[in-house]
Amino acid sequence: MHDAVTVHMKAPPDRIWELIADVTNIGRFSPETFEAEWIDGATGPALGARFRGHVNRNQRGIKYWTVCEVVECVPGKAFAFDVITRGRRLNRWRYQLEPVGDETDVTESFQLAPTFLLRLYWLFAGRGPRSRRKTNINGMRTTLERIKAEVERQ
Repeated sequence: MHDAVTVHMKAPPDRIWELIADVTNIGRFSPETFEAEWIDGATGPALGARFRGHVNRNQRGIKYWTVCEVVECVPGKAFAFDVITRGRRLNRWRYQLEPVGDETDVTESFQLAPTFLLRLYWLFAGRGPRSRRKTNINGMRTTLERIKAEVERQ
């Protein structure tokens, strides 16, 4: 399963990228991940840097930590990370920034791995893939609109 949302922002790519790539900002923008911290000696965005995010899944009170690894880190252009559970990469979140004059189209996307663990989660959580896709799309739109409000206020 995968999908993407694009929002146009009246700000240059570099300024937007700085907010996105500093994962300690995630709690200000994401409706599900309310905090994140760099781990394993990482202090900022870099290829291979790891961080953990504190997630409130579906805003239903199911809170847990996930370990993530930066898999793409191109200042002003792209930032992506994989969510890792029990040594398996389950989800990739990616931000692509495309300049449009002095402004930017920002696309957030996700790609879920087709694993047994995710199918099991959907079975026991009572929410199937369609519901998860809808939740992710709404969450991406909320995240991008919050980033837009921040960068356009500056």
